[in-house]
Amino acid sequence: MAKNKVFLGLYGSGKTEIAMNFAIKSKVNGVRVAIADVDVTASYFRVREFKDMLEKKGIRVLTPAEQFMRADLPLIDASVMGYLQNPDYLVVLDVGGDEKGSIVLGSLKEHLSDADVYFVVNVRRPFCETAEKICEHIERIQRAASISVNYLINNSNLASQTTVDVVREGEEIVKEVSKMMSIPVAFNVVAEPLDYRGEFETFRIKRYLIGKEEPF
Repeated sequence: MAKNKVFLGLYGSGKTEIAMNFAIKSKVNGVRVAIADVDVTASYFRVREFKDMLEKKGIRVLTPAEQFMRADLPLIDASVMGYLQNPDYLVVLDVGGDEKGSIVLGSLKEHLSDADVYFVVNVRRPFCETAEKICEHIERIQRAASISVNYLINNSNLASQTTVDVVREGEEIVKEVSKMMSIPVAFNVVAEPLDYRGEFETFRIKRYLIGKEEPF
């Protein structure tokens, strides 16, 4: 298993929620963790908005300099590369899945030799309703960044309106993507308090988008 973890996906896929939960769970297990916010796509919900909370849990948060915190440019904190190469740290990267995200991912390519890349899917978001559309997005990102996606994650949800049927529907579509692209499915994401046991491993998360009704 690779030392570092990259979570990427389109706007509304929920990659930021997953990245934060993965970092927190890893820290609880005694691992030294750094989480890097290199998502230059969405202004709606970013790791940087939860910097204080994460640091209180002992997680090192790597974000752009203060004057660039609200910028939507491909900016990467210089320390990110150092942490990626540091054998004492597990680094979690939150990366956008559009053109800017691909540029960021490609610029880090030489530092990601020891990283697993996860593509997060929410089939209830626009342009991700079918396996064919999802495959197109993955292929585009892989071409643009010259990096391979190693795993798929089913994070199909409707925020607080999520039901077991929503997760199950996503699992079936992501399973189809897996067969089409020969990329294994890592797990289904299930937010508390929903209970779902599907074909793949379940990764339970806590929602941090409290009061938000957009899919996370």
